[in-house]
Order: sequence, then C-alpha cells, then structure tokens
Amino acid sequence: MAAEHTGAGGVAALAEANAPVFEELVQMTLDTFERSGLDQETYLLARIAALVAMDASAPSYLLNVGTAAEAGVPLEKIQGTLVAIAPVVGSARVVSAARAIGDAFGLELPTEEEQ
Repeated sequence: MAAEHTGAGGVAALAEANAPVFEELVQMTLDTFERSGLDQETYLLARIAALVAMDASAPSYLLNVGTAAEAGVPLEKIQGTLVAIAPVVGSARVVSAARAIGDAFGLELPTEEEQ
C-alpha cells in the first residue's frame, strides 16, 4: 500500500481496487462498526488495542491509526490505550506495536542502543 493512501483514504483506495479480498475486508469493517454500538473513537481505540494484542504488522497500524487520526482521535488517547493494555498484553507487545506504528508512518524511533 502506498504511503499516500493512509487512514480512511487507504480504505477508499482498497474499496476502489479490483481486489475482492480487500473489498470484503472493507465491508466487514464497516458492518462491524455499525453493529458494535460504539462511538467511532471507542471503536477505533478498541481495534488498535486488538492489533497490539495480536502483534500486528505495520500496514495494519497504518490503516487503523491513520483512520483514527483522520477521525480526530487525539494521539494522547492512542498512547493512553497502549498504556492501559500494557499490563494485560505485556510490555513486549506494546513496544512492538510502537515500533510497527513508527514503521507504518515512517517515523524515526530510537533503537535500544540510543535509549
């Protein structure tokens, strides 16, 4: 996925592609949001928390954190979600998630040697 297709724009790009698997994923996401009964911010934070628990790859974060940012979810709430779930999923998963989010958005994060 190209860097310019982030967040909701990334979802739209996938939906417009002639790719039935991606179209199905986009439709599942839209249907799940409607059925969840959650507000958009809570829904997106829950998805990000689930990605951390699964040790998801950078593209998953690109789509979900990008969508959250476009929806106006403050970075502090995303960070707060990571802090809240750390005791449950473990610090290694949260550190891995931070690295994947950084990779997804092309951020230069310090290495262990630099910290």
